[in-house]
Amino acid sequence: MREPGTAAADGAQPPQGRRSAPPARTRPIRDALHQAAHRIDNATPTTRDRAVDALRAFAILGIILGHWLVTALVADGGTLHTASPLQHMPWLAPISWLFQTLSVFFLVGGHVATKSYTSAQARGTTYPQWLRTRLTRLFAPVAAVLLLWAAVATALLLTGTDLVTVRTLLKLALSPLWFLLVFAALTAATPLVTRLNPLWPLAVVLHVDLVRFGLHGPEALGWVNLAAGWLVPYTLGAAWTRGELNRRSAGWALLATGTTATAALILWADYPASMVGVPGASVSNLNPPTLAAVTFGLAQCGLALLLRGPLRRTLQRRPMAWAAVALVNLSAMTVFLWHQTALMATTATGLAAGHLPGLHTLPDDPTWIAARLAWLPVFAVALLLCWAAFHGYETHGPEGEPALGNGTSPQNPAAQDGAPCLGWSG
Repeated sequence: MREPGTAAADGAQPPQGRRSAPPARTRPIRDALHQAAHRIDNATPTTRDRAVDALRAFAILGIILGHWLVTALVADGGTLHTASPLQHMPWLAPISWLFQTLSVFFLVGGHVATKSYTSAQARGTTYPQWLRTRLTRLFAPVAAVLLLWAAVATALLLTGTDLVTVRTLLKLALSPLWFLLVFAALTAATPLVTRLNPLWPLAVVLHVDLVRFGLHGPEALGWVNLAAGWLVPYTLGAAWTRGELNRRSAGWALLATGTTATAALILWADYPASMVGVPGASVSNLNPPTLAAVTFGLAQCGLALLLRGPLRRTLQRRPMAWAAVALVNLSAMTVFLWHQTALMATTATGLAAGHLPGLHTLPDDPTWIAARLAWLPVFAVALLLCWAAFHGYETHGPEGEPALGNGTSPQNPAAQDGAPCLGWSG
């Protein structure tokens, strides 16, 4: 009888319909990955809702890919300025529907925060203690971004770089911070919104838009929606915690009504089709949020709720998929804060080779899209380097204490309440 694994040496062919074994040199890597994935899987408590972590991972990856696809740094003479393919090719607006996933962030954030606050109360933790812990861990990684870009901006100005270029780079690098400020404000308001019906902030958004667009009210009024608009999915997350969205009918209702309302607003109320800002557009759905952005978010939240069951089942059966989700969550703040820096670092490095298609050129035709897709792996490598350099600010606090607290790690993901708002929690 032939010993296992000697068929290739004897010149025999593998049986029909059976895949050949992977090359021997790849087996140690594959086996190590599988072993690590199984360790993470086995260390995860059975009570953990893996769908929460998966939704958060999808949301953050969607935001990153969306920014990389619609943000172009165009080299024009001695300056860099931003442009968007949505500005020159408006038929690409549906792309924004796939990658503008902020509402899922706030849905999960509201669910996790209300769950965490309820647990903290049960343990006797005071509100100031709870809030201080969450905000400290939320903002600790921000210090590295601010320090680095303060140094970069100073160096650029001292070397005579055009002020427009410096302003463009700083705006891109620091743009993720607006989200954290809104998230922090909603986190602080968690005890007040724990039982708030999402219809209340939705009504505020509706009336703000009626005054702003229907009655030609002041544009500044729209900034009320910066809080009210994102409070809608946040309070939906609180309703999820209360068990009010457990039935699939709730997800279907949100998906159907949100989709219908968004379509009606775009077709008959002249709201923009793009769910992200477009340079030069008179109205942005995102800055500040409009009623269309909020109804679109309702549809997203409905879809997310419907996906909970399939995601739980898939991640229970597939340790490799669960390990990937876990690692994204453990690095969520780092990749979120540094993904625009990775794009700009690649752009700056590429300038040495001239104006490269998809990197420095105007995004005004489909060839730019094809070229930009080819650059995505390069952006990912640059982001990986940023992660390697700055991940310590996420995993450790300012005094060297583990930022995830309570032993949270890929091997011990049990500490749910003390984890950062964007990181390992749920």
